Amino acid sequence: MGKFFRIILLVSMALAVSACKKDTDTNNDPKTGRVIFLIDHKVDGNLLEENQLIYTNAAGNQYMVGGLKYFISEITFYKQDGTTLLIHQWKDLFYVDEEIPSTKKILFYDPLPAGKYDSISFIFGITVEKNKSFMFINPPEVNMFWPEVLGGGYHYMMLDGKWKDTTGTLQPFNFHLGIGQLYHGTGFNTDSIYAFVQNYFRVSLPGSSFLLNNNDTLSFNLSMNLESWFETPSVFDFNQWGGAIMQNQTAMEMTRENGKDVFSILPLNQ
Repeated sequence: MGKFFRIILLVSMALAVSACKKDTDTNNDPKTGRVIFLIDHKVDGNLLEENQLIYTNAAGNQYMVGGLKYFISEITFYKQDGTTLLIHQWKDLFYVDEEIPSTKKILFYDPLPAGKYDSISFIFGITVEKNKSFMFINPPEVNMFWPEVLGGGYHYMMLDGKWKDTTGTLQPFNFHLGIGQLYHGTGFNTDSIYAFVQNYFRVSLPGSSFLLNNNDTLSFNLSMNLESWFETPSVFDFNQWGGAIMQNQTAMEMTRENGKDVFSILPLNQ
C-alpha cells in the first residue's frame, strides 16, 4: 500500500508540474492584434464621383476624374516605447484602384504586438530598392509599368481625367507620378537623359495613434483627399503644366511635395 501511495503522489506531482508549465507557456504567448485599412477617395470631403465634370481645383480648373490607381508600401507603425515595426518586407506593396473594390481593403499580413502606438506612416509609391521592372506579370499591377527608357519599374500613381481649358474645351490629363528624368538642354528627348530622380515619398499620418489590445482587430479609414494634389503647398494649374507630367521633373517634384498631406486617417472602432 505504501508503494501504491508513493506512485499516486509522484503522478500527482508530475501532473501539477505539467499544469504549471502549461499555465506559464500560456502566459508567455505573444499578445498580438490585427489592423485593417479601409481606403476611400474624396474630393472636398465627399466621396469621389468618376467621369463627372463637377470639381474645381485651387487654380480654377474645372476637371473630372476618369481613373485613379497607385501603390503604397513600407507601412510602418511606431510604438510608444520607441519600437518601429515595418510590415513584412516583401509583402508590403499594396496596389489600390478606385475601380477594384477589393484593393481598397488592406488586411495586413503581419499581426502586430499589442500595445500603444504613436503614429503610422508609409511610402507613397515604391522605393528604388523594390521598384524593379517585370516584377509584376499579371494585371492590374502589370499595367502600371513605367517605360524602361524613363527609368523603368512602375508608376507610383496614375490619376487620369479631363479638364476644361481657357477656351472651354475639354482636354485629357494624365497626372502620372513615377521616376523622374533630368535632361541636357530644354527638351525631353530621351537621348539627352543624364540622371533619374526617385519621386516616391513618405507620408506621415497625423492623428494615427492607437491602442491595440490582445486579439483586437482595429479598422482605420484611410482617405486620399484628391484636391490636395493641386493646392498645397503649391497650386497646380493644368493650363500652365498641360495634361502630362511624367517627363517633366519640375511638375513631378511639385506633385511629390503636394502629395505629403493628401492622406488622412480615422480609427473606426477604437
